[in-house]
Parts: sequence; structure tokens; C-alpha cells
Amino acid sequence: MRRYAETRKVVHGDLDELDHVNNIRYIHWIQEISKAHWLSATNATLQKLGIWVVRKHDITYFKSAQLNDELCLVTHVQQMKGPISTRVVEISDNKTGVLLVRAITDWCFLDTQLLRPKRIPETVNKLFQ
Repeated sequence: MRRYAETRKVVHGDLDELDHVNNIRYIHWIQEISKAHWLSATNATLQKLGIWVVRKHDITYFKSAQLNDELCLVTHVQQMKGPISTRVVEISDNKTGVLLVRAITDWCFLDTQLLRPKRIPETVNKLFQ
């Protein structure tokens, strides 16, 4: 399983009225790191084979992040079967390593022309094992 990681610092625009990172911001980060992992692991030819859409998010929030916290986002693909890719994203405090958020997302691979589910090609599957 190939992992991909990024760090980011919490800025004022990430916060909600409780001065914690807004849940919607976490979802945005989950989608951003997933896309970045896909783009970093593939080339333009593979990227033209299909597009990814979210089928389901399962997100568990353990602890809140606050202004100026430095976060570590790590993702990997847990499984690919048929048109579905199950991806895990974990967001931790970069200093302490404390897990803040864990998301398991099912992504569906779509044919770029028909916009219908399409079996994930074996060449793509191998890139994320």
C-alpha cells in the first residue's frame, strides 16, 4: 500500500465559530489529498482513463485542531474492487502525532465519456498497492 502525505498549517479561514477547524474544511482536505495522491501516482494517459467521484464518506472526528496547529495528512488506498476504490485519510497533529480525524471514503471510477461506473484498470490498481 503506497502512502502519500502532506502537511498544512491551520489558518483563520479554516475555523468555525468555536475556533476549531470546521468539519467542512476537513472534508475539503480529504478530497484535496486524495486528488493529489492520484495525480502524483499517475500520468496524463492514465488520468484520461476515468474520473473519480465520491460515493460515501465515513468520517470520525477524535479531537479538534485549532489556529496555527500544524497537521499531517496521510492517505492510502485500502482496496480496489470493480469500480470502487476505498481510501483512508488520517489527519494528525504533526507535533504530537495525536490522531484528529480518520476518514474512509469510497470513490467510484467513472468512464470519462459516459459518466458511468467503470472497472478500475489493473494498471491503476497496481500503482496503489
